[in-house]
Amino acid sequence: MRYWDTSALVPLLFGEATSEVVRSWLGEDSVIATWAWTRVEIASAVERRTREGDLSREQRRAIMSRLDGFSATWHEVVEVLAVRSRATSVLARHPLRAADAAQLGAALHVQDQLGAPLQFVSLDQRLTEAAEREGLALVST
Repeated sequence: MRYWDTSALVPLLFGEATSEVVRSWLGEDSVIATWAWTRVEIASAVERRTREGDLSREQRRAIMSRLDGFSATWHEVVEVLAVRSRATSVLARHPLRAADAAQLGAALHVQDQLGAPLQFVSLDQRLTEAAEREGLALVST
């Protein structure tokens, strides 16, 4: 099992320069754990790209349909109070935005629950650096 941040899941739904490498990571371990709000973050990216004209309404519908199916396969961290506590503490140590701190807090919560090192999958450099400093193993090229 690996913990996947939104930034690593988006290329699995959109054609991006990083899509191929991210698909290879998924092929190595297809068990995905992610934060409960990841789906909202992905929907936000879809809607923003639609508003900006990068996606047609038809493309939007197709991506949202793929998201519905894809998100049904992953494990969501739903322990809000535990994640909030971890996220608040990492904000004191790292220059993260709230959503990124929640992602990191959720990953740390999963690692605690597993009692074993957890691999963290993210394309966000700042978040990846914070995750490494917090003791998560990184998936990289």
